Amino acid sequence: MTNPQLAFCALYRWRLHPGTEASFVRAWSRVTQLLKAERGSLGSRLHRGPDDIWYSYTQWPSAEAKAEGLAQPSVDPEAWQQMRDAIAERLPEIILEPVADYLAPLPNDGD
Repeated sequence: MTNPQLAFCALYRWRLHPGTEASFVRAWSRVTQLLKAERGSLGSRLHRGPDDIWYSYTQWPSAEAKAEGLAQPSVDPEAWQQMRDAIAERLPEIILEPVADYLAPLPNDGD
């Protein structure tokens, strides 16, 4: 049973070139903050898995909002390029269908 009030969610996965992790995190953080502030994103979380794959879980109000937000010119071309330069392998995007949501927000760390 789908709850239509839950956001559109996607999971992104990457393998990074060794030594580029800090640059990737900085660039990912910059892009994520700008997408949230300027394009209507509901935010994203970045995780590093034990398999050395990096995971980003993102939320948007709808698939249409995501498409519209990303169709515009880049919020920060330099940060996007830093991310691309750090990525050794990009795995396919996974679209997730929200069914129930009990995730508490993380404490705000100056975001």
